[in-house]
Amino acid sequence: MMPLAARAWAVALAVPALLLPWYGQESLLAALRAGDAMPLAMVAWARPWLLPLLAVPLVALAASWRDAPRLLVAVSLAGLAWLCLESLAITHRGWAWAWIGGLLGAAPTQPALGWGALGYALACTMLAAAGLARRGWCRGDMFVLGAILLILGAILIFVFWPVMTVLISAVRDNDGAFAPVLFWEKFSDRSIWGLECLSDARSCGAAWNTLFLAVLVGVLSTLLGLAFALVALRTGLPLKGPIRLLSLLPIITPPFVIGLALIIMFGRAGFITSFLYQTFDIPRSRWLYGWPGVAIAQLLAFTPIAFLVLVGVLQAVAPSLEEAAGTLRAGRWHIFRTITWPLIRPGLANAFLIGFIESMADFGNPLMLGGSFNVLSTDIFFAVVGAAHDQGRAAILGIVLLAFTMAAFTSQRLWVGTRSYTTVTGKGDGGVPPPLPLGLRAACYATVLPWLALTVVVYGIILGGGFVVSVGRDHTPTLKYFLTAFSIDRGVGGWFLSGSAWSSFLTTMQLSVIAMPLTAALGLLTAWLLARQEFRGRGAFEFLTMMSFAIPGTVIGISYILAFNTPPVELTGTGTILVLAFMFRNMPVGIRAGIASLAQIDKSLDEASLTLGARSGRTFRLVILPILRPAIIAAMVYSFVRAVTAVSAVIFLTTAQYQLATVYIVGRAEIGEYGIALAYSAVLIVVMVAALIAIRALVGEQRIGRRQADTGAVPIGLSAS
Repeated sequence: MMPLAARAWAVALAVPALLLPWYGQESLLAALRAGDAMPLAMVAWARPWLLPLLAVPLVALAASWRDAPRLLVAVSLAGLAWLCLESLAITHRGWAWAWIGGLLGAAPTQPALGWGALGYALACTMLAAAGLARRGWCRGDMFVLGAILLILGAILIFVFWPVMTVLISAVRDNDGAFAPVLFWEKFSDRSIWGLECLSDARSCGAAWNTLFLAVLVGVLSTLLGLAFALVALRTGLPLKGPIRLLSLLPIITPPFVIGLALIIMFGRAGFITSFLYQTFDIPRSRWLYGWPGVAIAQLLAFTPIAFLVLVGVLQAVAPSLEEAAGTLRAGRWHIFRTITWPLIRPGLANAFLIGFIESMADFGNPLMLGGSFNVLSTDIFFAVVGAAHDQGRAAILGIVLLAFTMAAFTSQRLWVGTRSYTTVTGKGDGGVPPPLPLGLRAACYATVLPWLALTVVVYGIILGGGFVVSVGRDHTPTLKYFLTAFSIDRGVGGWFLSGSAWSSFLTTMQLSVIAMPLTAALGLLTAWLLARQEFRGRGAFEFLTMMSFAIPGTVIGISYILAFNTPPVELTGTGTILVLAFMFRNMPVGIRAGIASLAQIDKSLDEASLTLGARSGRTFRLVILPILRPAIIAAMVYSFVRAVTAVSAVIFLTTAQYQLATVYIVGRAEIGEYGIALAYSAVLIVVMVAALIAIRALVGEQRIGRRQADTGAVPIGLSAS
């Protein structure tokens, strides 16, 4: 007998066909009020290509009641396939492909799909899951199959399709005609691949500039992160608290604000530049505006992320192995070179990959400090918003950027995936890591201490620069910049928000709060499927879910414009497209956090719940989720912070109605209003710190029967800070 849920979904399939508006993507209430907001049952008679969709609910209902799972799967997939085919083939301008017009004649039109089509697709997907479960797929678990199909469909629509749209638009001209010759002309342009830098002082093409900068930042941020991790875990330097604090600040700071602080310090009119000129007669220069300035800003922004990766890897290295080598009279350098270094290579590879991809995707710092040093992210932006408005060139630049990042992502996965680095087993390990070699310790100190000093100065400027008249020159306290952005006045109708930044601030908070639980839920559900379920195509499914991590934010932005600017899914200019960009850009972090947490939870807990008669959905809700609180916190915190500080993925998607905080700050900095930009950045940092504390308090901490030791000892690597 077909389960009750299948029959319920069969009935539910008729709801969007009979009640919900088939076209139009305004809010549901606005869509119901619109003149064309009619359900499928009414619009299908004027658009006969929709009539086959009306037959699907009837056949699905019959198949569910007659217990015919094969028929149910076939009709559900047929409904989905026809919905996709007709919506792609018939656009608001007519036939999407000219050859169809030659066969069928006059071109019909249809607007963007609406709530009815969304509900129809959702019901068809769940009916297909019910039919497959009835046939024994995934041990007959409809919850697992439904989750797989829904996540797969979401990734195909909001990750794979936009990327494919970029690839397709690259071989078309601005009128949409197929133009492979034009593609090659734009792809081989010297501004992309030129090598003039090898013969003179000019910069190379944007592709080589981007690759050079990404490799440099990836290597240096990894080495700096390793130095910080070694100092924090393997030395007695009493700076572990400040190191951990400063490692978190760049994560909650818009990356380009660091570039702004560097301009205030080292620009032609910067206070350090002026001091050096007046004191030592060192001439002012523009050395900061080029790859050196961009590299320094990116290192300040991305080194803390490498530190967080490597400090966890170093903590996981079993000290007993290093102690055993010392017992065998191995020297400190020999132990570090032959044991410690090989065991932390996966962490080094991950840290390099993060630095490499973040540098590739960075938009704000090259915009602030790049000067004549062109990189792909800024060239994509100017190709879209510049006077030329060449979407084909933007698509080609996006392909080059995507190729670089996907090559690095794939190479790293292949390299790490073929090696085993397991050192922690079921046995306890009470060893103590040996001291660092003297030369290495001195090198770490010589690197970390000056870098810490520079970081403190930079963040002093960011947090305080907006509350003085002119940072570096006139340090008289003032609130004029803050009040310009966040003033509240009283008028005839009462109090109102008169500051120029309120609109972008409230919009950013609203969209980030909406995206936060959705991102965490999507990531953790995906992690549970990957860690706990066995199904065909699991490897390909995991690669698709992680693909958005390897796609730079700039490519995400341009791909969303090209994919969702016109029907069948028209989202450009709405808040929905911003939430979706946040979700699918940040989802991989929730996946990795969930997989890491699930790896520490024995599967016997799941099996016990299933043995007692609970289905997978109930087990996930009542057993797994309470134990995954640390992963939930990590996913929610990261998704919220990244949504607030995002710029590269959303710079193309914002509008006057949905302006974001980062776009506002970039705009103020570009016209020289540094005080307002810094005051706004300080407010964002304070708000995000408060949000992190609130999220942790609301979600709670993991409690699985452990108790605190009576000795008051602090575990290694977990100081009171």
